[in-house]
Amino acid sequence: MGRVFVVELEGRCYRCKHCNCPLALSDDVISRKFNCRKGRAYLFKKVVNVSVGRQEERMMLTGMHTVEDVLCCCCGQLLGWKYVAAQDTDQRYKEGKFVLERWRIADEVSEELHLDGHQILSDGDSGQDV
Repeated sequence: MGRVFVVELEGRCYRCKHCNCPLALSDDVISRKFNCRKGRAYLFKKVVNVSVGRQEERMMLTGMHTVEDVLCCCCGQLLGWKYVAAQDTDQRYKEGKFVLERWRIADEVSEELHLDGHQILSDGDSGQDV
């Protein structure tokens, strides 16, 4: 295996929770309403610093899809999957997009403050299962 060159991202981004490698800009989130086996997942139009596994057919909640697992290029942690093809024409908008499981990634800005000093909780801090 050769040397890994990490692409640094400018602006607010999501990182690998295991090794802190930058993965995607928050501006590249298409939807925060996806689900995985362990809860919430986000659909991204673009991610960096990942490698993909081999293609396989998987039955998802929305039908049969051809997908590839997405792995962190730095630590090898499984992060989610990439949609390669969808059998249902209504699902073709997902093709070429990436799903990262929320519990496997960290938001670079995990705590934000209102101007009056009250803390806003991030999605993972609500203490509720969605």
